[in-house]
Amino acid sequence: MTKETMPLRNYAHIGDSVWEVFVRTYTVTKTSNMKLLHKITTERVNAVFQKDMLQLIMPELTEEELDISRRARNLPIPVARRSIQSDYRQATAFEVLIGYWYLHDKERLNYFYNFFNSTEFFA
Repeated sequence: MTKETMPLRNYAHIGDSVWEVFVRTYTVTKTSNMKLLHKITTERVNAVFQKDMLQLIMPELTEEELDISRRARNLPIPVARRSIQSDYRQATAFEVLIGYWYLHDKERLNYFYNFFNSTEFFA
């Protein structure tokens, strides 16, 4: 049974912040060059990259997590984002999962942080 306690958009809002902190924490271990810090961060904190991360973890998700992801992908999207609708929807689903794990399952969140760190995307 799901532990959802708020609307999915709220999980996405938290998940977006948590993801950015994770990426920034990663980047500061790689360089002290401000221009490069910004470049590495913006390459990983965007809809296309987050969509790729969702695709990467899909085989690892539980039935409950797949359901949350599916419902998050079906949320209405802002008009300005419609040109990249597919990417934006999947990125939102990714952020919802990150926010959900952050609030309800830190162990699962840490599992995926370790998973992301071990991939070529974070090399």
